[in-house]
Amino acid sequence: MNPEISRLRLPRREDLPQEARELMSAAEDKFSFVPNVLRAWAVRPDHLVKWRAYYDLIMQGESSLTRTQREMIAVAVSSVNRCVYCSTTHPAFLRLELQREGRDPLLAHVLQSNPDHALHDERFTPLERALLSFALDLTLRSHQLGQAHVEALRTAGLSDEGIFDAAQTAAMFNFTNRLANATGLLPNDEYHAMGR
Repeated sequence: MNPEISRLRLPRREDLPQEARELMSAAEDKFSFVPNVLRAWAVRPDHLVKWRAYYDLIMQGESSLTRTQREMIAVAVSSVNRCVYCSTTHPAFLRLELQREGRDPLLAHVLQSNPDHALHDERFTPLERALLSFALDLTLRSHQLGQAHVEALRTAGLSDEGIFDAAQTAAMFNFTNRLANATGLLPNDEYHAMGR
């Protein structure tokens, strides 16, 4: 057991299969540290590798949604789900994306602290507010989603592929948040300083 980052035992890096070790090395090259999610979820290395491939497809793959929009969905969903890991890491990523766009990085904290408030904040674009509304409905009331929710996204300018991408992003974070909460996953300290 390692109470510092997870309720589960942490496998030794040298004992992991090559694909899992390569994930850690690539992350270390990019961030100068290994994200705790890679260390903790390596308890099932084959699952980790497949989860990470899906995560990369959702967050970095081809989509009409920008990386900023996808990070906004991640932050809103993770905040509502009270996921300590994702509601720390994804505001950091969102701050960086907002800075790249020349926007106020503190918008990440508006979204993190109260996603419902962001729905009425005009610093978020109409499309961003529509995406956030959809993501929150999917997270809190998925059984009530209907055609009107899809039409609201179409009216905001999304294609059916974009709508599917928005749903996948929100759904993937609902899954990931619950797994992080179940395993007691805690974020690396380095995320607190990113994008500040």
